[in-house]
Amino acid sequence: MEKRIRVSQIKVPLQHEREQVINKACKMAGVCSADIIKTQIVRQSVDARRNEDVKYIYSVDIVLKKGARYKKDPRHIQEVTPVTYRPQPYGHTHPDAPIAVIGSGPAGLFCAYLLAKNGYRPLIFERGKAVEDRQRDVQAFWNGGVLLPDSNVQFGEGGAGTFSDGKLNTAVKDKSGRNQFVLETFVSAGAPEDILYMSRPHIGTDVLRNVVVNMRREIIRMGGCFYFSSCVTDFQVQNGRLTGLVINGKDHIPVSAAVLAVGHSARDTFDILKNRAAAMEPKAFAVGMRIEHPQAMIDESQYGKNADRSLLPAAAYKLTHRAKNGRSVYSFCMCPGGFVVNASSEEGRLAINGMSNHARDGKNANSAIVVSVTPEDFPDPKDPLSGVAFQRELEARAWQAGQGKIPQQTFGEFEKEFHDKMNYVKSSLRFDHESEHHENNGFPDTGFSSCTGGAAVQADLRPIFPPVIREAFVDGMQAFGKKIRGFDRPDAILSAVESRTSSPVRILRDDSFQSNILGLYPCGEGAGYAGGIMSAAMDGLKVAEALMHKYCPEFKG
Repeated sequence: MEKRIRVSQIKVPLQHEREQVINKACKMAGVCSADIIKTQIVRQSVDARRNEDVKYIYSVDIVLKKGARYKKDPRHIQEVTPVTYRPQPYGHTHPDAPIAVIGSGPAGLFCAYLLAKNGYRPLIFERGKAVEDRQRDVQAFWNGGVLLPDSNVQFGEGGAGTFSDGKLNTAVKDKSGRNQFVLETFVSAGAPEDILYMSRPHIGTDVLRNVVVNMRREIIRMGGCFYFSSCVTDFQVQNGRLTGLVINGKDHIPVSAAVLAVGHSARDTFDILKNRAAAMEPKAFAVGMRIEHPQAMIDESQYGKNADRSLLPAAAYKLTHRAKNGRSVYSFCMCPGGFVVNASSEEGRLAINGMSNHARDGKNANSAIVVSVTPEDFPDPKDPLSGVAFQRELEARAWQAGQGKIPQQTFGEFEKEFHDKMNYVKSSLRFDHESEHHENNGFPDTGFSSCTGGAAVQADLRPIFPPVIREAFVDGMQAFGKKIRGFDRPDAILSAVESRTSSPVRILRDDSFQSNILGLYPCGEGAGYAGGIMSAAMDGLKVAEALMHKYCPEFKG
């Protein structure tokens, strides 16, 4: 029987070839080339801890013939057993109607993919349009056109993550192999193979759009059926059990079960569920603003002044702080070399998001800097949809501040409320005394971004937020300025409002993944069980597994 070992902490210079990595792994393991069946890179990261001697670090799996010898080194060499994710249908109940998936974001898409792969022929109802049409609608809106309520950054094939950086990292501890299955599925649909081993994998919005199309085609090939511009406007319930869906207010579709993967912005669906007495509760989330810095500044902070950045990815960061008033402040959805975009989905309300192409070659880095909010901050903590009302109020203020355009302000202007002007100018780094090292690290003379998706205007952002959020935000920024030099510089660009960090509501489900409305399966980020592409996709797989344990693929008759 073959044996697999993993060699870790393989350090190589920035300029290197794959063969060097493999050769060094084999040398560290002391294996004979005749005993090697295959090798595979399983992880790549950047070691910039010393800042002046930046290296790549790899882990490599070596599959050896039976009886092959290798060095025993518990620090760097371990025997591993790969986990294969292959859930099987165990259900004995024959569904008397199709299984539906509501929403085609990561949760809905992967739920439908696994169901179709196992012969269930799911029906996928998506309120928005297919990616190709959705892309045209979004671009037209950013160019000054009309906001379409069902075809925008939030709604449409692929979900909100389609117009993002396409990050694929997650904090979810997964021993079942779901994580790897999601990554491998993305690769089979056209994503670059390096997402299988990068420490911070990402696809990029430009590549992700094609991946989503290819996944749709594969689901259709396996028996699934997509219905675009098909909004679920009601749920038919008899004796506490879901029996059907109403589409666009007129078409009645009988179903045996429905996966509710509607995303965090389906506010009208939340209203319908509340009216149908679905068990729900308000959920904590976070709100704040996007901040932009020159990407060159972030690169230098993370890699040092002398690193060859042409051999390194655009640098990222992750920051957290506990503010003096007790609020958590942290960076969210950081987009190296990216753009700030108008992500609104309702007239008269404005929300923003960050987005990067696969190359991450934009001149600015952006990230949301957000402050935690809890149901106690909402208008009525007992109302499950009170967090939605809180979001809408902030978004209405942001729309008013920019008169429909993205309102922007420098951090120096925003901070004036809290500090004397001379103090903050003196304490913030402008790089004036190091121009030879930072000649490309400044913004245009206006101080405002030239790469924002959608029109932007200068405005006062302070009235958008309650004082407690403003205080925590400034406190956090000052703390982050001590971690990344120049992070709190006065000319850093703020855009508002980042309000869709996660769902403001949780749709309760039991151990079988069902709502109190039997047959309804809340799923993914919109239902309150995920936070990002990967965790949402994995939750979609979990719900598909639950359905596979209950139902067999064949219909009655």
